[in-house]
Amino acid sequence: MRAVVAGLLLAAAAAIAQGKFADLTASDQVRLNKQRAVVLSELARRYGAQRLTGAPSDLPLLQRLVDDNVFGKTQTWELQALGVAFGDVLANDLGMRWVVVTDEYGTDPTLRYRDTSIQVNALTMISNRIEDGKPVDLEDIRQGVRREIDRILKSGDYK
Repeated sequence: MRAVVAGLLLAAAAAIAQGKFADLTASDQVRLNKQRAVVLSELARRYGAQRLTGAPSDLPLLQRLVDDNVFGKTQTWELQALGVAFGDVLANDLGMRWVVVTDEYGTDPTLRYRDTSIQVNALTMISNRIEDGKPVDLEDIRQGVRREIDRILKSGDYK
């Protein structure tokens, strides 16, 4: 799992050399909020959860949605909604924030580490794994992202 997370972050850090960051637009914020609402609605309906805090304490609830296969591998938008909720945890836990990045792949929401070129594509972290039939352990991914950011910062391999 560590190698997968490392590869995603390294690719992201390298790709950003051609990309440009910008603040979320109002429509980006609406999209992310709609996706958060989808996740919260499922959590409330299935498990009685009333809110998400964006803290690591959200991970067991999000993991339950994953483990219970609430969203199937063809439900990309909903799986990306899980990525938004997971991204909120990463943002609060690791000092990141939601922005949009425009690069050779288009313009998409991403998490940016402070004002560096380091980005984490939380939106697709869960959906890509589920669509590829790979296991998803959100705590393991969170710890892997933390380790990789620390490694990149120590290496100086970013802008």
